[in-house]
Amino acid sequence: MPFKDGDAKKGANLFKTRCAQCHTLGEGEGNKIGPNLHGLFGRHTGQVEGFSYTDANKAKGIEWNNDTLFEYLENPKKYIPGTKMAFGGLKKEKDRNDLITYAPLSSSLPRVSY
Repeated sequence: MPFKDGDAKKGANLFKTRCAQCHTLGEGEGNKIGPNLHGLFGRHTGQVEGFSYTDANKAKGIEWNNDTLFEYLENPKKYIPGTKMAFGGLKKEKDRNDLITYAPLSSSLPRVSY
């Protein structure tokens, strides 16, 4: 099932509780355990300067957009076998939709519309 617009406010809470311990969103903010996510949409896997990616992340070669992120967030290790991302995923489609709706709004990212 593809991405559908969600609730950005709920997405903000999900980011705070499930993502912020490892990722930043703001332009110029540094990497943490995971890479900074500013400018994520339109970027290919394994491309954040200064972050040490696994070969699997570098080789995946997909471009991040609403649908690829929706699929990835369900089960990161299944989507990119060999990733070092320890996050188990968001199984509920609604949670993924909410998070993806929030992420671009919070970091001034352009968003792909369908």
